[in-house]
Amino acid sequence: MSDHETNHVEEAGPAELRDPLVRNEMKRAAVWIGMVLAVWLVVVLAQPLLLIVGGIVFASMLDGGTRLLGRVLPIGRGWRLAIVSLASVAFLVGTVWLAGVQLVAQAAAFSETVTAQANRVLAWAGAQGFAAGEVKIDQYAQQLMGGLGRLTSAVSSAIGAMTSLVMIVVIGLFIAVEPRLYERGIAWMLPLRSRDRFYRTTDRMGHTLRRLMAGRLLGMAVEGIGTWILLALGGVPMAALLGILTGILAFLPNIGAIISGVLIILVGFSAGSETGLWAIAVYAIVQVVDGYVIVPYVAKKTVDLAPALVLGAQLLFGALFGILGLALADPIVGMAKAALQQVSVERDGRRRSNGTGEGAGAGTSTG
Repeated sequence: MSDHETNHVEEAGPAELRDPLVRNEMKRAAVWIGMVLAVWLVVVLAQPLLLIVGGIVFASMLDGGTRLLGRVLPIGRGWRLAIVSLASVAFLVGTVWLAGVQLVAQAAAFSETVTAQANRVLAWAGAQGFAAGEVKIDQYAQQLMGGLGRLTSAVSSAIGAMTSLVMIVVIGLFIAVEPRLYERGIAWMLPLRSRDRFYRTTDRMGHTLRRLMAGRLLGMAVEGIGTWILLALGGVPMAALLGILTGILAFLPNIGAIISGVLIILVGFSAGSETGLWAIAVYAIVQVVDGYVIVPYVAKKTVDLAPALVLGAQLLFGALFGILGLALADPIVGMAKAALQQVSVERDGRRRSNGTGEGAGAGTSTG
C-alpha cells in the first residue's frame, strides 16, 4: 500500500449528499425555489384561484343562511340548503329582471344624466383653473379604460363576467352541499400532527366568513332599500336604479360607497339644487347608519378590520387581479386575519401549558 493510500483520508465532496453542509444548503435552496414557484403559480393561476375563493365566499353565504333557517325550521340540512339556494337564485334573477327590464329606459337616461353632470363639473373646474383647456368626461373615460387595460380577461366582457359568476355559483353550491368532504381532502395532504390544528383554523375562518358575509348582505339591503325609499321621497330621478346600484356597490367597502355617492349626487343635482341637496343628505344618512350602526355591530360579531387595511387590500388586489380581486379583497383579508388569530391563540396556549405564557393571552383579542 502506497504512502498516499495510508496517509490520506478521503472526505465527502460538494457532490455528496451525506455532507451536512451540502444537505443544509440544498434545503435552503429548495425553500427559495419553492417560494419563487409559488409566487409564479399564484400570478399565472390568479383567475382560477379567485374563482375558487369566490365559490368559497358564496358557499359561506349559503351555509350561513342554512344554519339560520335551521333555527326556525327543524328539517334536514339538505332541504334547508335547497330552500336557501332557490331563494338566492330567485333573488338574483329578480334583481337582474328589475334592473334589466323595468329600468332599461332609466339606465339609458342615467348614463346621459351622469355624463352631462360630470361635464358641467369639469367645465366649472376649468373655469376655476383646476383643469387645463376644455376636457370632456369622455376623454377621462378613455384614459381610465386605458389604465384598466390590464384587467384580467375573465371579467373584460359581459360574457366573461357571466361565465365567472356561473362558475362561482356552481363551485359554491358543490362546497355548500358537502363542505366537510373538501376539508378532509385538504387535511389528508397534511401531516397527521397538523390536521387537528388545520380543522380548528378552518372552523374559525368559516365562522368569521359567515358572519362577515351576513353583515355585508345586511349592509347591502339597508343601503339599497334605504337609498331607494329616501330618494323617491325627495323626488330624485331614477331612485330605484340608484337604490339597486347602491346596494350592489355596498359589497365593496369604502370604494363602493364613494362611487355610489358620486352617482347619487350627480343625478340629484340634475333635477335642481334642492333635489341635489336632498340627495347629499340621503347619502350622508345612509352612510352614517351603515358606518356607525351596522359596521360596528358586524365588527363586534366577527373580526374588526381596519378601514385603511381593507382599502389598501382593495387597491392592491384590484390592480393585480381586476374587478374580481377588488370584490374579494375584504373576505380574503378577513379569512387571513382569522387564521393568524387562531395561530396566535394556539401559540399562547402552548406557552401557558409550558408555564412560560403568563399574560400571553393579552395579545389574542379579536380587535
